Amino acid sequence: VHTLSSMSPVAAHRASPAMWSPQPPPPRLQLRRPAGTPLHSSRRLSRIAASQEDPLTALTRVLWGRALPPSQLVLAVRHGWTSAWRLLMRQLAPSDPATGAFTRTPSRFPAVAQPAPGPGARLHLYVGLPCPWAHRALLVRALLGLGPRLPVSVAVPGDDGAWSFTPESPDALYGSRRLRDVYAARRGGFEGRASVPMLWDADRREVVCNESIEIAKFLCTLADDGALDLWPPEHRQEIDRWYGVIYPSVNNGVYRCGFAQSQAAYDAAAAELFDALDMLEGHLSGSRYLCAGAGVTLADVCLFTTLIRFDLVYNPLFRCSRRKLVEYPSLHAYMREIYQLPAAAETCDMAAIADGYFGTLFPLNPGGILPVVPASCSREALMKPHGREALPSAAAAAADGRQLGAAASIVG
Repeated sequence: VHTLSSMSPVAAHRASPAMWSPQPPPPRLQLRRPAGTPLHSSRRLSRIAASQEDPLTALTRVLWGRALPPSQLVLAVRHGWTSAWRLLMRQLAPSDPATGAFTRTPSRFPAVAQPAPGPGARLHLYVGLPCPWAHRALLVRALLGLGPRLPVSVAVPGDDGAWSFTPESPDALYGSRRLRDVYAARRGGFEGRASVPMLWDADRREVVCNESIEIAKFLCTLADDGALDLWPPEHRQEIDRWYGVIYPSVNNGVYRCGFAQSQAAYDAAAAELFDALDMLEGHLSGSRYLCAGAGVTLADVCLFTTLIRFDLVYNPLFRCSRRKLVEYPSLHAYMREIYQLPAAAETCDMAAIADGYFGTLFPLNPGGILPVVPASCSREALMKPHGREALPSAAAAAADGRQLGAAASIVG
């Protein structure tokens, strides 16, 4: 709402009492032909201005005397859209120029800042609900009960693709409009991509880390005694070995499918992804969790945040289409078990996930139309009994080495 003092002189005058005095009617807007412009050009401009059609259709009628024929329209738009798509993908999803394979940009702050924040540090976690990498940190925070000690702000993707805050989802620490503003508040300033998750030290005004797996490991060190141990020392090597399979083939594998810029790059990524899923299906048919002899670990957390999005977005939007997750009985039941852990379901906002992908990834869904959520992704379906209680991880200890050997061959 503008006050008179904030209005332009013209607007202020129109809002004053003088506006009620008789005024001569405004002159009729006319298209005038600039000096040197041929008369037929002026007439064409007048026809476009008077047209009730959209400007593009009106322009084609002026130039060709009729709307652009469908065949020519398709050819023109195909060429223009393909060129624009390639430009967008090269800028937003970098790829290998030789192969067209998607290459992920390394995190700007990949390791926890040293010295690491102490127990009394004022830490703040920034996440985005659609993002599977941010979901890792949010899920670890929930499973370890760190909520009271680790406040969180949820950014949302804006029309320009940047993470922003809204009145409904504000920056609880500084009231910033954009996540980039928080990054820029660090003492050294910031240039680059403002990504989530990001762990912030409010005392030092510094980014602690913005690499999801390292944030997750660091949060495990903050857990109280007796809390769920997602990073047990005796299983860390095994967790790292599983992560060496999950990350390139599954977590990043779905993006390598969706952001591939050549058919060969897509074919290779899809083959590796589904080979890995086939292997995981076999392993989890005889093992309750990934690490034999252990409970839920960070390896399971990292796999889960991709699986929960698979049928909703990766299968249709990223063309991970050989199978849906629901067609893998063991993987789907395993995913439901993780979803049903205390506080885990509250970190999964399926509507935000769908909107974040279909509504934001313009190069992959230019119309911005949101699909109906699959029945298998509803809360009711995800809360169905998983029936995995009879599969203790210890029962699969002997087979685990063989499974990891097979996994190594997939990514080797």
